[in-house]
Amino acid sequence: MNLASWVERHGRRLRDRPALASGRDVHATWSELAARVAAVAGGLRADCGLEPGDRVAIVMDNRAEYLEAQYAAWHAGLVAVPVNARLHRDEVAFVLEHSGARVVVTDAAHAPDVSALEERLETVERVVVVPGPDWDGLLSAAPVALTDRGADDAAWLFYTSGTTGRPKGATLTHGNLLMASLSYYADIDPVAATDSVLHAAPLSHGSGLYGLPHVARGAVSVFPPPGPLGGATLLSLLARWPGMSFFAAPIMVKRLTADAALAGADLTGLRTIIYGGAPMYLADLEQALATFGPRLAQIYGQGETPMTITGLSKTDHADTDHPRWRQRMQGVGFPRTDVEVRVVDDADRALPPGEPGEVVVRGGVVMAGYWGQPEETAETLRGGWLHTGDVGSLDEDGFLTLHDRSKDLVISGGMNIYPREVEEALLTHPHVEAVAVVGRPDPEWGEAVVAFVVTDGTEPPTAELDRACLDRIARFKRPKDYHFVESLPTNNYGKVLKRELRDRLGGRPPEQR
Repeated sequence: MNLASWVERHGRRLRDRPALASGRDVHATWSELAARVAAVAGGLRADCGLEPGDRVAIVMDNRAEYLEAQYAAWHAGLVAVPVNARLHRDEVAFVLEHSGARVVVTDAAHAPDVSALEERLETVERVVVVPGPDWDGLLSAAPVALTDRGADDAAWLFYTSGTTGRPKGATLTHGNLLMASLSYYADIDPVAATDSVLHAAPLSHGSGLYGLPHVARGAVSVFPPPGPLGGATLLSLLARWPGMSFFAAPIMVKRLTADAALAGADLTGLRTIIYGGAPMYLADLEQALATFGPRLAQIYGQGETPMTITGLSKTDHADTDHPRWRQRMQGVGFPRTDVEVRVVDDADRALPPGEPGEVVVRGGVVMAGYWGQPEETAETLRGGWLHTGDVGSLDEDGFLTLHDRSKDLVISGGMNIYPREVEEALLTHPHVEAVAVVGRPDPEWGEAVVAFVVTDGTEPPTAELDRACLDRIARFKRPKDYHFVESLPTNNYGKVLKRELRDRLGGRPPEQR
């Protein structure tokens, strides 16, 4: 089962229907996309010398060519490595080196950094810039036949922050991604070739994953103009591409809700907004429902089980007469069709309803393992269950509520931020002796990064601390606030008590997950 067979099939069956759109304009029909994918696949195999199983990284902002490169990699039997384009150059370097990517497809905005990495990394043999002569060369290559792939063959290395502070490549197979797509139809929405999916969030994460079931059914993938998605733009695209769904972080939903252009607007063409990846205030959710109506669906998942653990359906959101509706809107819903979910104790024994413990999951959507990390794989998948690291509880109905974040992970604006990365950057400052980073509830971003800093007696300007971060990690990971303290609270083993630090910040508002 090769996922690229979807494109090949639609190239014959839906020849003249739009497959990719840039704004209101058609970028490629299905027959054109199928031809481009087969040609680029031929170029990757013949011109770049890649063999089935080799990795191709994609480092670019959302654009139609992104999907052309991704499906071309699969067509050629290669493994796609979509890289978060917002990462710092050194973070991108780690992903490229760890994955062993031999070819990187990038855009003009990221080409300088990626080209510099080509000289620095032994693994990277070629950088292809879109648009440009190298990309044109791949498009003009002789097409190749679809490469046979099995359900257990790797398709996507999804790099997600892990418990060590370094990203880990969750190996998602063709079978995993097929199961995730089928689960979408079962739990979120059926999809028709007359529908559309809007890629307003990064293709390297949720938007890319939720785009799969739409490609599978022949819907058109729509790319909005660069920049934040505004209400006027959304309405214009809805008028051109009806039956539209899109994935969004809660902050994006909140901003659209507050956009005056959408007040009282005709949203007939809007099908579904799938939100997730961060907490959402109940008040914000109620306002969103007032603006968009019963078109919201929430997902809870991880890169290791691509956005498929539990969900709150559109029906759940609309069921305001349920006696526990407000409580449920602060939870993460019921297990999805394709998985089993348990809450277990430290010995992996299932806990009774209401008892908090670690959330574990198993099913055909769970990753094959972490790329090149057998020990971490064995620990995370012990006993045949994916151990999420999240603390939650199931009620008598099987409804899951989360109580704590996975291993102190901070999620801000839908982006994962592992505190250790920020702490290591701050510790490079000569006057910083110790530091602990936690998340603080934030009404706009879900969480904001806050650093508690112990100095050597000289308190550095925050601008210098900002610079220490910006020189080493992505801008969105930089702390929004610094608290200078004499010492950090620790337990008897010297471990910093981050829960106590979060308590100093006031804890969570009562209506926040």
